[in-house]
Amino acid sequence: LFEHGYENIVVVDDGSQDDTAVVANKTGAIVLSHAVNRGQGAALQTGNEFALKKGAEIIVHFDSDDQFNPADINSGIDFLRQKELDIVFGSRFLDNRSQIPFFKKYFILPISRFINNSITGLKLTDVHNGFRVLTKKAAEKIIITQDAMAHNSQIPQLVKKFNLKYGEHPVEVRYFESGQGIAGGFKIIFDLIFEKFSK
Repeated sequence: LFEHGYENIVVVDDGSQDDTAVVANKTGAIVLSHAVNRGQGAALQTGNEFALKKGAEIIVHFDSDDQFNPADINSGIDFLRQKELDIVFGSRFLDNRSQIPFFKKYFILPISRFINNSITGLKLTDVHNGFRVLTKKAAEKIIITQDAMAHNSQIPQLVKKFNLKYGEHPVEVRYFESGQGIAGGFKIIFDLIFEKFSK
């Protein structure tokens, strides 16, 4: 991200057992650490709270697994400003840059989209996309209490609850051989169904 000219980069080390914090510190990023692994939702909330305390007007959620394209950050921010939105959700389905694996594209993601949209009341094309751009207003309203992956449903629910203006913007997601197992996709669906019927 620094190579692309971005500054004020915050890395949340969620209780990792590797050298994440050390490597991130060496790059010049601000590193916030959880003593134990709490989950992605908790990491996002920690980052949001820190950014707000530092006076951030715009916050970008950006996964650290090298799947996102840094070039999408500026275009996402521009889209937020031009449309006068409170939050922008990234989507793999609005252009053809993301070579989504067949099973994920035509089975896992459509099912999770249907379930998630029925839970949240929003109509999003890509409900499990970690790229988001938030204004200060949105970050103050969206208090993430779901520590694990259920934050993907909680964030849209809070957008609807507080009547925040939202939109979707195309982003590229790159896929690698590792980490694309079918079991992970089934877990996403199971978690969504469990969340829907446990309320």
